[in-house]
Amino acid sequence: KGPGLHHVAYAVSDIDEALRKLVDSGVKLIDEEPRQGIRDSRVAFLHPKATGGVLTELVEPAEAH
Repeated sequence: KGPGLHHVAYAVSDIDEALRKLVDSGVKLIDEEPRQGIRDSRVAFLHPKATGGVLTELVEPAEAH
């Protein structure tokens, strides 16, 4: 729908713990389990309805696991 922001990403040191805390807080997720990202990272997305309409990605870099 034209130029603009697609999503934001945040680096986390422990994606499993981050997802657990979000679920416990009632945040709606797209990915309840991390999936393989680029360069051996692990990623998961939060539902835009839970984050003010912005698709949000959590990234655990390879060196963190």
